[in-house]
Amino acid sequence: MIDLEKVKLFAKKQLQDERTGHDFYHGQRVAHLAEKMYLIDNPQAHKTSRMVAIIKTGSYLHDTIDEKVCDRPELVIKDIKLLLEESGFESLEIADILFTIQNMSFSANIEHRHQLPLSGQYVQDADRLESLGAIGIARAFTYGGKHGNLIYDPKIKPVTLLNHDQYRNHKETTINHFYEKLFNLEKLMNTKSGKKEAHRRTEYMRGFIAEFMNEWEV
Repeated sequence: MIDLEKVKLFAKKQLQDERTGHDFYHGQRVAHLAEKMYLIDNPQAHKTSRMVAIIKTGSYLHDTIDEKVCDRPELVIKDIKLLLEESGFESLEIADILFTIQNMSFSANIEHRHQLPLSGQYVQDADRLESLGAIGIARAFTYGGKHGNLIYDPKIKPVTLLNHDQYRNHKETTINHFYEKLFNLEKLMNTKSGKKEAHRRTEYMRGFIAEFMNEWEV
């Protein structure tokens, strides 16, 4: 029997001070969205299956080791491995979850796209969908403000992202982030339902940016 409540409590504790849009509620939305997409694409599956539990666990835990919110991810990974063992997961399931949360981030896939297990593909798609649509807009400006980025400066042009270090350290604005990353996520989706929802949310964001530029140029 898998104990998801233990996983949730761990994630909530690890992310309790997070203020950049990568908090526990983000993980919770990713878990619900990933589960929903998996069940849509696999109508024969049941919401109490071990696959759903693996997907939801990866979703809750994915940002607990993210470099944006965690100073020593290697230490947290050890705690997570023990947590998963105590929560009732088998060794191969633990391996899939750990591989997913260590290799699913956008920055980790700029130079080389990691092939995630099926469970990880739903976690990754749901996490990327959280960067799109109305939620994505809110999170982009929250993160940009927290890190001191300008909303927009027409003299700072968007760049093509080439590697992890450039992505983390180049000078950007929040509006440029839409062009450098967010508008490109749709074509990186893994799953059928993820691709469909990404298109809908991306179109919503394009409308927002068009209105922003219209108001900026008044």
